[in-house]
Amino acid sequence: MGFYDNKKVIIVGDRDGIPGPAIEECLKGTGAEVVFSSTECFV
Repeated sequence: MGFYDNKKVIIVGDRDGIPGPAIEECLKGTGAEVVFSSTECFV
């Protein structure tokens, strides 16, 4: 059993850094369930 098995994850990415969909791709196959993914602009 892995660390992310049966976990729900909220992803908030940064427009000038790592966007949400990129983080979401990294979590595929880990057993995590992405319940929200967004890319925001922090000024």
